[in-house]
Amino acid sequence: MSKQRIVMALLITIGVSSCLYGVMFTMLDDYRNSFGITESALGLIVGVGFFTSFIGQVSIAPLADRGRARQLIILGLGLEVIGCIGMAFGETFKVLLISRIVMGFGAGAALPALRRVIIVADPENFGRNLGRILSFEVAGFAAGPVFSVVLVAPFGIPGPFIFLATTISLFILVISRIKVPETAKENQPTERFAIDLLKNRAIASGILIGVALFFMIGVFDSLWVLMMDDLKAAQWMANVGVSVFVLPLILLGPFGGKFVQRIGPYRAGSFGMILGALFMTGYGLVATPALMIVVFFFHSINDGFFVTGAGVAVGTSAPLERQAGAQGLLGGMETLAGGVAASFAGVAYDHLGRATTFIGTGAIMLVLIAGARILAGSHWSVRNVVPKSAVALDIVS
Repeated sequence: MSKQRIVMALLITIGVSSCLYGVMFTMLDDYRNSFGITESALGLIVGVGFFTSFIGQVSIAPLADRGRARQLIILGLGLEVIGCIGMAFGETFKVLLISRIVMGFGAGAALPALRRVIIVADPENFGRNLGRILSFEVAGFAAGPVFSVVLVAPFGIPGPFIFLATTISLFILVISRIKVPETAKENQPTERFAIDLLKNRAIASGILIGVALFFMIGVFDSLWVLMMDDLKAAQWMANVGVSVFVLPLILLGPFGGKFVQRIGPYRAGSFGMILGALFMTGYGLVATPALMIVVFFFHSINDGFFVTGAGVAVGTSAPLERQAGAQGLLGGMETLAGGVAASFAGVAYDHLGRATTFIGTGAIMLVLIAGARILAGSHWSVRNVVPKSAVALDIVS
């Protein structure tokens, strides 16, 4: 199989996996209405998955750099299938919680390994491919509610989960037959975890850019509906806002990734986050729902162009033979930042108000980007970047 087909198969796999999360979020009210599970319990079910995904990304993912990329992808996807089945037939808080934990570990194991294979299989186009990963992730997540609407009516709660479990199982069979690039045994990294990569200032700089991004996302996602409701916006405006945000990310992701790779990930990623901080400030200052949508639209276009900056920065700074560990470390820190931001955003909104919360978020983002600039040093001005390998890899052709 050519590397282009391998990359496409893995991209679709990522999209299907993301679709699972889109389904889960739209099914929460069904669990509440059908099984009497409280909102707080449902919030715990959702939140615990992000925590276990963080653990998986920083602890399990580095195994993919030690000749086990395909095994880890298959294991992670298999855990997602098991979690799917549990979410399909679970009727109690305990069963759903365990299923979500399993799904979180599965995603934490599979996604960094998938990213590693995509980067290593086509290193010269890894910026574009990281943008395509973003597009497939967002498109899959956005498709989740559609599958829920179509399949829940005739098949009940199990319908969409069984469909996705079956689809993921088919991709497990496909991936089990794919020859993926692995590091030769004698050149495999000896480090069990990826935390030592933070000693590399360029990698740490890229991670700070990613932390700024997900801090922004955590605050925004947790407050968008609330602030639109407080502004007396029509219900359709809050829903359309989500669609407006998704579309540019899907369409611009590959172009943005290629653009970031060409002009340099540190400058591009930081510039995008500086603009993002200004947009977050705008959410705190505008007074009408219509103006909020306008800010939101330009914010989403900005993210479509620059959101891959952190991934490209880390990907070009880490050697090919440690890409899974590096991408897992980045993803884990991003997940943690988003979770922390979402946890405190509601408290800040209630006690400090909309303006202070969003202006404060923008200020925190600027501090993080200033730290990224200091850590980047001479890497700040690099252009036309590609990942570099210190050892020979068995690259697919």
